[in-house]
Amino acid sequence: MSKDRKISIRPMTLADLDEVMPIEEASYTAPWKRSMFEADLHGNPFARFFVARDPDQGTVVGYVCFWKVFAELHLMNLSVHPDRRRLGIGGELVRWTLSWAKENAVSLVTLEVRASNEAAKRLYEKLGFKLVAVRHNYYRDPREDALIMNWSEG
Repeated sequence: MSKDRKISIRPMTLADLDEVMPIEEASYTAPWKRSMFEADLHGNPFARFFVARDPDQGTVVGYVCFWKVFAELHLMNLSVHPDRRRLGIGGELVRWTLSWAKENAVSLVTLEVRASNEAAKRLYEKLGFKLVAVRHNYYRDPREDALIMNWSEG
């Protein structure tokens, strides 16, 4: 998939988890369990989960998970298949999420990112997120600070 190719984004279903879980496990040292995805997909009225598919192959190449609570959105999880990284998919997912936020009366988007995740920090900053706080020793495996970043329209 080239950088200028579009992805197809649609709501995640339980059937997508067979493709989502290997991406999750390859992306994080402490990945979400399948049961966590299942619980949010069918038991959490605030949760919104979406998959990005390659339009030619139909395979899941990434996903974004967030909670919308009133006028706030918390970006919980965003991952791209290891073989599809550095192709703009992560950026497209974030831009799509911000567009969704605007269409759904969200005024504030928040997220946490590992302090060492330079690529993600650059992407978020490029898209208008600002560093607002640090949560010391937030992550484990390895122990690391989380940077709290916010985006607001305007």
